[in-house]
Amino acid sequence: MRVAVAMEGNVVSEHFGHCERFCLADIDNCQITNLQVIDNPGHVPGFLPEFLAGKDVNCVITGGIGAKAVQLFNQNNIAVISGARGTDQEVLNKYLKGELHSTGSICTEHMHAGECGGHK
Repeated sequence: MRVAVAMEGNVVSEHFGHCERFCLADIDNCQITNLQVIDNPGHVPGFLPEFLAGKDVNCVITGGIGAKAVQLFNQNNIAVISGARGTDQEVLNKYLKGELHSTGSICTEHMHAGECGGHK
């Protein structure tokens, strides 16, 4: 299994599409077997779900994310956990323990060429 954590600096990004990078964690038997950090190739609507599917990602962890992005991830058989807070290590440890659950933090307001105006 491979999990992608959307990162801004060393913490989970508040807006998935505009994150700086992704921390990719390979998980086997509830243990992280490999960590890799890759840069976000850019925010183009609809691109990241296919990009991360091509990296064999099964689950995305983020702060906030748009409803359309969640739908596109689901179409690519990628689960989405939104509303996460903390560093990559903190959220991955919670994930491994089964303590990380989606809060449904969906970005619903957009203005000015697609920039996020708030998370609800």
